[in-house]
Amino acid sequence: MREVFEFILTIVQHSVFIVTALVFTTYLTLTVFSAVSLRKYTRKNSYVDYNSIITSPMAPTLSVIAPAFNESATIVDNIRTLLSLYYNNYEVIVVNDGSTDDSMKKMTEIYELEKVNYYFDYRLPCERIKGVYKSKNRSFKKLMVIDKVNGGKADSLNAGLNVSKNDLVVSIDADSIMEPDALLKLVKPFLEAKEKKVIGAGGVIRIVNSCDISGGRINKISLPKNFLARSQVMEYTRAFLIGRMAWSELDGLLLISGALGMFNREIVIQSGGYHTDTVGEDMELVVRIRRYMVDRGEDYEVVYIPDPLCWTEVPSTIKVLARQRSRWTRGTMETLYTHRKLFFNRRYGKLGLLGFPYWLFFEWLAPILEFLGLMWFTFLAISGRLNWPFFFLLFGFVYFFAVSLSIWAVLFEEITFHKYERRRDVLRLMGTAFLEPLFFHPIVLVMTIKGNIDKILGKNTWGTMERKGFADKKKKKKKKKKKK
Repeated sequence: MREVFEFILTIVQHSVFIVTALVFTTYLTLTVFSAVSLRKYTRKNSYVDYNSIITSPMAPTLSVIAPAFNESATIVDNIRTLLSLYYNNYEVIVVNDGSTDDSMKKMTEIYELEKVNYYFDYRLPCERIKGVYKSKNRSFKKLMVIDKVNGGKADSLNAGLNVSKNDLVVSIDADSIMEPDALLKLVKPFLEAKEKKVIGAGGVIRIVNSCDISGGRINKISLPKNFLARSQVMEYTRAFLIGRMAWSELDGLLLISGALGMFNREIVIQSGGYHTDTVGEDMELVVRIRRYMVDRGEDYEVVYIPDPLCWTEVPSTIKVLARQRSRWTRGTMETLYTHRKLFFNRRYGKLGLLGFPYWLFFEWLAPILEFLGLMWFTFLAISGRLNWPFFFLLFGFVYFFAVSLSIWAVLFEEITFHKYERRRDVLRLMGTAFLEPLFFHPIVLVMTIKGNIDKILGKNTWGTMERKGFADKKKKKKKKKKKK
C-alpha cells in the first residue's frame, strides 16, 4: 500500500513540475509577444495626428451606448464626460434599465429631457422600451435616453442597438470614465482596415479608485489606498498589457472588456446581438462575432489598443469582489460551453487552435487544478509525507516568477504610457507585486472556485455591485463637516 502511495506521489510531483513548466513557458511567450506588439504600436502611433480623424469626411458615425441601472451616484457626471468626448459625429445613448433609484429623475432635470416620437425596429429582442427622450437644450443634442423595463445589461445593449442608426457602436459601463480622445483611438483601426474588416476594438481599462475627480474628469491619478483595489491595479495592468496585447498580436483575442468596446453595429446585429442568457455577455459576443465572420468566409480582425482609454471603479470589499469574480467565472464557463465547437478546430484558425484552448486550460481549468493542488499539499503536510525541499523549491520558483511577471507589466506601463507620475505610486505598485501572490491571489482563487460551484448549482444572477461613486472630494469634505 505504501509503495502504491509513493508511486502516486511521484506521478503527482512530476505532473506538477510539467504543468508548472508549461504555465511558465506560456506566460513567457505571451510576454515576448506583448513586448513586440507594444513596440510596434508605439512606433506606429508616435506621430499620429488624431485631429485629422475629427475633420475627415470618411470618419464613421458612432453611437456610445451606456446601460444604467441605479447609477444615481455617478450618472450626471458620467453623461457630462461622454458628451465632451473628442469626435465630430457621435451620439450618446443612455439606457435606463428600469432603475429603482432617482437616476431617471436626475437625468430629466439636469439635461432637460422630454419624451419624443422616435421610430425604431426591434431587430434584436429586448424588454419593452417605454420611451425615448431627448434634451430640449441644444447644448445636449447628442444625448438620447432610453427608458425601458428592466432586463439586465445585455438586454439594455440590445435596446441601444435597436435605437441606434450609426455605423459603429461603443458599449460602455455607465459608471466608467472615458479618456477624452478614446473614440479617436478606438475608431482608428476601423479607418485603417484594408484587406481585413475590423469588427471590434477594445482598449486598456484602468482603475479610478482614490483618483481626484471633478465634473466627470480625472484631475489627478493616484494609486488606490485600499489594498484590494491596489492589487486589482496590478492584476489589470498584467492582464491588459501582457495578456490581451499578446493575444491581439496572435489573433486569438476572445475578450473585449464590457467596460469599453467598439463594434461594427451591423455585424453585431446580424450575429444575434448580446445574449441575455449569460452573465458574461462581453466575452460571448466577441467569440460569436468571430465565429460568424469565419462561417461566412470573410477576413476580419479584432483589435486591441494598449492605450489607457477608460477608467472604472473596482470593488474595494471582499463581499463585492466575490460577486464580481463569481460572475466572471460563470460567464467564462458559459462561453466555453456554448462555443465548445471551437476547441482545436482548425477551421477557426488561431482562435480555435490557440485562443480557445488557452482560455479553457489557463483561465478556467488552471485555478481548479491549483486549488486541488493546495488540498493535496494540505493532506501531505498533515500526514507528514510532504517533500519539503521540493515544496520550497517549487514555491520559490512560482512566487518569484509571478512577481517578475508583474514587475514586467509595471515596466511596460512606465515605458509606454506612464500614467502614474508620482514615483512613490510606482514604488508602491511594485511593492504590491510582492504582496499580491501571497494575499490577494488566494482570495481570488477561492472566489473563482465558488464561481464554479455557483454555476454547478444553477446560480445565474448578476450580483449587485455597490459603488462609492465619483463624487468630488471637496463635496465629500463639506458633507463630513455638516455631519459634524
